[in-house]
Amino acid sequence: MKKITLLFCLLSTAALWSQTFNGSTGAISDDGTINTYTATVSGLPAQLNANNGLITVCLDIAHTYDSDLNVHLISPTGVDINLFSALGGGDDNFTNTCLSQSGATTINAGSAPFTGVYKPQETLGNQNNGQDGNGIWTLRILDTYAFADTGTVNSWSLEFGANATVPFVFTSSNLPIVIINTSGVTIPDEPKIDAVMSIISNGEGQINYLTDTPNEYDGNVGIELRGNYSQGLPQKPYNFETRDAEGEDLNVSLLGMPEEHDWCLIANYNDKVFMRNKLAYNLFTQMGNYAARSQYCEVVLNGSYQGVYLLMEKIKRDNDRVDIAKLEEDENEGLDVTGGYILKCDYWTWEDSWELEYHPLDHPDLDVRLVYEYPKPEDISYDQKQYIQGFVNQLESALYGDDFTNSETGYNKYLDTDSFIDYFIVNELSRNIDGFRKSCFFNKDKDESETEISKLKAGPVWDFDWAWKDIWSCSIFEATDGSGWAHLINDCNPDVASTGWYLRLLQDPIFANRLRCRWETFRSTFMSQDALNEYIDGVAAQLDEAQERHFDKWGNLGINTGTPEVEQDPATFAGQIAQFKNWISLRLYWLDQNIPGTAENCEQTAGLNNTQTNVFTAYPNPANTTLHITSANGSQPQFAEVFDVAGKSVLKAAINGGTVNVSGLSNGIYMCKVTSANNASQIVKIVVIH
Repeated sequence: MKKITLLFCLLSTAALWSQTFNGSTGAISDDGTINTYTATVSGLPAQLNANNGLITVCLDIAHTYDSDLNVHLISPTGVDINLFSALGGGDDNFTNTCLSQSGATTINAGSAPFTGVYKPQETLGNQNNGQDGNGIWTLRILDTYAFADTGTVNSWSLEFGANATVPFVFTSSNLPIVIINTSGVTIPDEPKIDAVMSIISNGEGQINYLTDTPNEYDGNVGIELRGNYSQGLPQKPYNFETRDAEGEDLNVSLLGMPEEHDWCLIANYNDKVFMRNKLAYNLFTQMGNYAARSQYCEVVLNGSYQGVYLLMEKIKRDNDRVDIAKLEEDENEGLDVTGGYILKCDYWTWEDSWELEYHPLDHPDLDVRLVYEYPKPEDISYDQKQYIQGFVNQLESALYGDDFTNSETGYNKYLDTDSFIDYFIVNELSRNIDGFRKSCFFNKDKDESETEISKLKAGPVWDFDWAWKDIWSCSIFEATDGSGWAHLINDCNPDVASTGWYLRLLQDPIFANRLRCRWETFRSTFMSQDALNEYIDGVAAQLDEAQERHFDKWGNLGINTGTPEVEQDPATFAGQIAQFKNWISLRLYWLDQNIPGTAENCEQTAGLNNTQTNVFTAYPNPANTTLHITSANGSQPQFAEVFDVAGKSVLKAAINGGTVNVSGLSNGIYMCKVTSANNASQIVKIVVIH
């Protein structure tokens, strides 16, 4: 009986065991530097686990504009977890805020001053991984909006005890696995720090295990945080470059994408369907343009699971990316200086941009600046700046001139119409708040000759995590009926002004009609509601397993986080997908009614004419490598000429055995002119997808 009583007492003691340690206090600086506050912990068992682990973090912080703060907890061995980031908007303070896995709701669902017990954004269980908890613990706070608000850590404490949550154990995925090891060093905004990256990818349809030998990449990288707003969210986005043993750039192919050394890991905290970027880029590519390639993956950083990412190409000049001529620093005259260039509307400084000579038609009070993206501001020469500034000024002078619709002397001399139309369609379909004011790219290649000017192209498209949804911003983007023109962003008093070029372009009937023709062409194929739904369902099925782990990690499903969305956030992944589809359906309907121009004689616009109809049929459509052409009336198809959507002939071939090889065509939509033995012809619309 005594033995039983003693055992009961020991078990009761273990169940009630807890220790609390207080940390240092002090001011929170507001100059962009990291603030650290420490707590010395001693007397804990040798390992943190379910029986003896971290159970509660309490803190009291006085700070105006809560969402400026990123608050992390770092263990003595370097395990770093995100307690909370970007919470509370413009409200103030965290007063007697406790973070525990026993909290009824995640802190994302709370509001300032967050008094009470909440689940943290990242589970405390990640600290209870068997590490030794004795030593110096660090509360790390960064004010992400410098020189605006200051604050004070009044108190904070750590409580260790029994019944602690343990880490989620990530073991395998149907997606590639990216493993990053920084040896415990926190990844900064810049410069890039040294790290080791391993990628496991056993192929489509295969399971990838965390214990597998890395087979896609296993080597050095330099890595840094990327983004503006997204950098302040709990799931961090990164830029990285692959490097050799000496730390030099190493061009490699990753996950089937062409060789390069500059890459991105795009986070999906703000995109709960995981495809706002990927869908937009896919559409722009199918229209016949370049957009960044990407592959889904799951990421593990320093042993901690980070969720679903897109491993993506970074926008840069390259034969397999933005395919424009390389511009050397000493190429400063003649044809040499004419290209290539990449420009963008974005956040700017006085050193990396210039102010345009013209103001938007509807907002003459706004100054517009373009940023030098390639060559970089530190690399571009004075003469190159003068050239590209002069070129853009000539474009605007022609655009805003009285004779702006003249095909030889108007804007068409300097501006690539179809790329601007495609850019317009993708950003308007998604009603992208950023597409016309920032992350808005243009590119210009080197001129072909003294008389043949290389025109300015719009694109690549970029940055759609705030798109494809209704958001609290201004009436354009708050509308829940699918209405509103995103290119009128200057009406919303933006922090970065849009060029406003589309207002003038749409005053040209030829541009407007061309826009309508391309809209109707795309809507009848890869931009139909059925085609879009099929794409969305395919991606959703691919991510169905990984999304559960992702949302378990970040705890933001069913809670409006990140973008200030108008609608209530669906509490399931299936609900997110349904809401996404419904939003697109409403937007398509409104645009079908409101896209400018008329869709008459669209084939003739491209220089194509039918002499007969409903005779030849092409299949499969979409085609991959081989297109079959059959006749309904016995006419023998003999010759095929394929035109892209700009009307340019891209393939001429004899029809042998009723087939045409289209493997050399890029993904996109085409017009195929089929000619029979009696010289009758028919235009057949085809789609090529490899």
